[in-house]
Amino acid sequence: MARRIPVDDRTGHRTVPDTSRRADRLADRLSGSRYGNRPTMKDVAARAGVGLKTVSRVVNGEPGVTPETEQRVQEAIDALGFRRNDSARVLRKGRTASIGLVLEDLADPFYGPLSRAVEEVARAHGALLINGSSAEDPDREQELVLALCARRVDGLVVIPAGDDHRYLEPELRAGVATVFVDRPAGKIDADVVLSDSYGGARDGVAHLIAHGHRRIGFIGDMPRIHTAAERLRGYRAAMEDAGIPVEETWMSLGVTDPERVRRAAEEMLSGPSPVTAVFAGNNRVTVTVIRVLAEQSRRIALVGFDDIELADLLQPGVTVIAQDAAALGRTAAERLFRQLDGSLVVPERIELPTRLITRGSGELPPTD
Repeated sequence: MARRIPVDDRTGHRTVPDTSRRADRLADRLSGSRYGNRPTMKDVAARAGVGLKTVSRVVNGEPGVTPETEQRVQEAIDALGFRRNDSARVLRKGRTASIGLVLEDLADPFYGPLSRAVEEVARAHGALLINGSSAEDPDREQELVLALCARRVDGLVVIPAGDDHRYLEPELRAGVATVFVDRPAGKIDADVVLSDSYGGARDGVAHLIAHGHRRIGFIGDMPRIHTAAERLRGYRAAMEDAGIPVEETWMSLGVTDPERVRRAAEEMLSGPSPVTAVFAGNNRVTVTVIRVLAEQSRRIALVGFDDIELADLLQPGVTVIAQDAAALGRTAAERLFRQLDGSLVVPERIELPTRLITRGSGELPPTD
């Protein structure tokens, strides 16, 4: 109960202010908003003076309501700020009209166009996209995937961090459509959409060899990652095709943080027989290698896997093996919705081509 404090009026008498009208006005304002409790269809029905079934028909776009009644219901919806409860619809229909996307790193520029492409396909199908980042941690990947499944998403697009996805088997049996991107699933059969990492790396290294290089370094991601292993395999194949023996000191795989990559590059570029060219295994490696090469007194050739922003503005421009990240996302999402439509049964492996973009850094000749 509100405390009422006596005050002096102009006559000098003690009196008590009437706060009841202010309290009533406040209550009137709050009653419409129901702070902490969303308005329901019952509230809409009461305000519009119609039955619950009529409100349900208007909300779900069903026939059987006169234009005048529909307008009255819509006015009540607007006044109350009512929003349809999709959770209830899930219980009735078994679909949430949402899909989950699990990426490696939301901050990585490579995943921007991929994520956007998935979102555009989802939107075209009337679905909401929910995404998260695994930070290249298999446990975090599993946690995110299962959390999305617990929220009953209809499907999943996953860039895997781990190599054992048997934890997903119950969800797949329950009908959760799933497509893996960039890397295949581990120990289960599932759709996967990949870039040709092996062929792209082979082409990039062959390009360096064609410009006279024989001592070519390779700096890549962690060897357990499918794309890193495939790009290393492509590097070895190109060197073998040219009859060039590969020295162990020319190869370095590991985390892609700048300190590790810088150390690897500096070691390759020093000593009595330094490399004359570097093949960088992904965009993060390429950026660090560019910084290291800028400090060298001699010009070193460079080809990077993945295009990078402003690559054409550097001197020389950076030659790259480009993936089509948007095509990866779009292909995966379209396949996911085909699964949801029931038109796909057997999992497939889809491999998209890469392309060589020459800008100058990969065409530099050896300096010795």
